[in-house]
Amino acid sequence: MQQKLTLKVLPSEAASTEALRSKIAQACAIEPASLTGFTIDRKSLDARSRQAWYQLTITAFIDEPFVPRAVIAPALRDVSKATRQVVVVGAGPAGLFAALRLIEQGIRPIVLERGKDVRARRRDLAAMNKEGIVNPESNYCFGEGGAGTYSDGKLYTRSTKRGDVQRILNYLVHFGADEKILHEAHPHIGTNKLPQIITAIRDAINAHGGEVRFEKKLVDLVIDKGVVTRVRTADGEEIPAHAVILATGHSARDIFEMLHGKGLQIMFKPFALGVRVEHPQALIDAAQYHCEWRSEHLPPAAYSLVQQVDGKGVFSFCMCPGGIIAPAATAAGEIVVNGWSPSKRNNPYANSGIVVNIEEEDVQPFRARGPLAGLHYQHDVERKAFDAGGGKLVAPAQRLVDFTKNIVSGSLPDCSYLPRVHSTSLKTVLPPAVHASLQAAFREFGKKIRGYFTNEAVVVATESRTSSPVRIPRDPETLQHPQVRNLYPCAEGAGYAGGIVSAAMDGERVAGMI
Repeated sequence: MQQKLTLKVLPSEAASTEALRSKIAQACAIEPASLTGFTIDRKSLDARSRQAWYQLTITAFIDEPFVPRAVIAPALRDVSKATRQVVVVGAGPAGLFAALRLIEQGIRPIVLERGKDVRARRRDLAAMNKEGIVNPESNYCFGEGGAGTYSDGKLYTRSTKRGDVQRILNYLVHFGADEKILHEAHPHIGTNKLPQIITAIRDAINAHGGEVRFEKKLVDLVIDKGVVTRVRTADGEEIPAHAVILATGHSARDIFEMLHGKGLQIMFKPFALGVRVEHPQALIDAAQYHCEWRSEHLPPAAYSLVQQVDGKGVFSFCMCPGGIIAPAATAAGEIVVNGWSPSKRNNPYANSGIVVNIEEEDVQPFRARGPLAGLHYQHDVERKAFDAGGGKLVAPAQRLVDFTKNIVSGSLPDCSYLPRVHSTSLKTVLPPAVHASLQAAFREFGKKIRGYFTNEAVVVATESRTSSPVRIPRDPETLQHPQVRNLYPCAEGAGYAGGIVSAAMDGERVAGMI
């Protein structure tokens, strides 16, 4: 028979198969020999007390053959001769999962990616980190896999109503992710492993008659009587389309400009902007695990923080234990920072975005830009950060306590940001309301996490690409743009998702509607 049970175990016990077998047998009141096997269905860490525990949900197989958990594979068909062809703009999570779903339905996807494949993309990322050179078509945001490929691989989402989370996780395992993501409460792949998974997805799309084309930048939509008939790329090619999925990501500013220029409806969307703060990982471990040194059986500690300051929300975003800060600019003359972790999360630093909610009234100085006001607000801060850093993607920074006291730091601690940081006053970079909100929030965060408020931490500007500052509207029933019947705005770039899993689910949802 099979028996479901919940266990509370020590981290050392969770790491030992023999210890778990003993615990399971004891909980089921059986002899260990009767336990033929078990699966972990859910695993979450509880570190609220001085002793950390894992909560496990387990299926035990008792006196019957053990059946390992089956990994669901996509039911892909040969669409090489399909009569319907859909153009998918963007090869990020939304675009790739939309393409897989189209193939499952017998529709041929043509995926257009403005950037390069993951292997060629690495050279451009190296140029950013070592030489401060930005390729506007190949960077941390643009290229195969989109921002998701080099943005850590965190798979946690609250958007469970938008689709089947387990289906997305199963597909990722099918294409090479570790099976542990199927049961972890906060699953994570790691930036070092994502490129191989993305490549496997691309190979599957091509092998089943779809097509992924790189360095194919969309520049125009040819619309006839409210229907897109073909798309035009930067090299002059025109590609026929029965439908178009726009899955361009939050940084494709030229797409927003193009749609606005064609008179297609877009609108301002609230977003968040701030800084990235980096602490020694050992400091965060000690505070979160209530101990001097982290056990080898515990992962590097994370945190989640939120604070209201004069009615504005300030919160941690994309927290990366054992990670690094990376340059995420998409054009010359701007500084954008992001964070990521490798699969082992074994770097000596912990970093997180600390950002402030930005509403429409905050971007009033740019109101002449209409629905693009938020985009220009973002860009203005990014240009100021570039000027304050002194060029070549050197980022402006302050020690954390100095930041709250308006002191230009005499020196800066070691920092994982490879293009280097430069000590300056971030008051000259950030909008006054954002700066003041961050100062107040950091003081409060110091009361919530012991040791957090310290000059061992460095504050780096600017974390500005948390989400799209523009929403491309779509009909809630058909998911089509209200002015163009076969144009499907999708995922993060259209303002409908955030993160790998929610973007992938939105891509599937749109493809399913087609």
